[in-house]
Amino acid sequence: MVHVLATCSTIRPFTGDVTAFEVEAKSLWQVIRALDARYPGLGEHIRRRMAVAVNGEIHQDAGDIPLTEASEVVLIPRIGGG
Repeated sequence: MVHVLATCSTIRPFTGDVTAFEVEAKSLWQVIRALDARYPGLGEHIRRRMAVAVNGEIHQDAGDIPLTEASEVVLIPRIGGG
């Protein structure tokens, strides 16, 4: 199972304050789909408003990154700039 941790409070309305998850997934897209199935609307929120760190490396758009059972995924606020 992939360990997923959310550091952003904007997911709490979707999850009822749950911030750590175990997900069966082989890619980041599968993680997002699994979380969306558990918490409807969360997948779209992740895609639009969050960046993801996979094993300590931050990605803005990383859906096709392969994952293993030892992978750690951290959901973080997307960094904006101007």
